[in-house]
Amino acid sequence: MPDTRYALTVDVAMPIAATREIVTELLKQEGFGVLTEIDVQATLKKKLDVDVEPYVILGACNPKFAHQAMQLEEALGVLLPCNVVLKAVDERHTRVFLTRVAGLFSLVDNDGARTVADEVSSRFERIAEELRNVADA
Repeated sequence: MPDTRYALTVDVAMPIAATREIVTELLKQEGFGVLTEIDVQATLKKKLDVDVEPYVILGACNPKFAHQAMQLEEALGVLLPCNVVLKAVDERHTRVFLTRVAGLFSLVDNDGARTVADEVSSRFERIAEELRNVADA
């Protein structure tokens, strides 16, 4: 699956649980923690009684960059945290979507915010590249 204007996409030949561990560690190495985790599969089953493949949304945050962005524009919190999605393709493969922060922040007419977005984007691109290396290994 190709990247989009709003997401980097990487397919990994690992189950979702193992992929989550690696993604969490890569986020940590780039200064991000996981603030929230939404189990979409469980939520849809509970609320709508529908069965979908495992799909988890991780809300990643780097406090320094979040603070900088919100100091520049108080409403920027609506674009935070930076989400990472883990979607099971099958039992042995996971598709990872990482927010393309610069794409989201292109909505903001503030040069300082774009500078923050560019730095966060470069970190997420490094994470995507590391995941691609794992996928190719």
